[in-house]
Amino acid sequence: MAGGWSRDGAVGEQIEASINEELERMRAKARPVGESLTHCAECEEPIPEARRQALPGVKLCIDCVRDRDAAFKTRPGINRRGSKDSQLK
Repeated sequence: MAGGWSRDGAVGEQIEASINEELERMRAKARPVGESLTHCAECEEPIPEARRQALPGVKLCIDCVRDRDAAFKTRPGINRRGSKDSQLK
């Protein structure tokens, strides 16, 4: 149910496009490759064997990954409406 000047299904298409863009961004995110390290690259603590087998190419221990993830800030979404008010922010 679209309103105004948009055609039917436009809102659903916008949502689907946003989801697809985010999925592509997540797929493009660099994944570890190569041999796993036996010790963390940041704190030099041993990386458990189970983690090295589960994630080939792992370079960080769980604590360092958790700290890095906690520091990550999400980026704002894309405003596809293009309203005048959204352009003023």
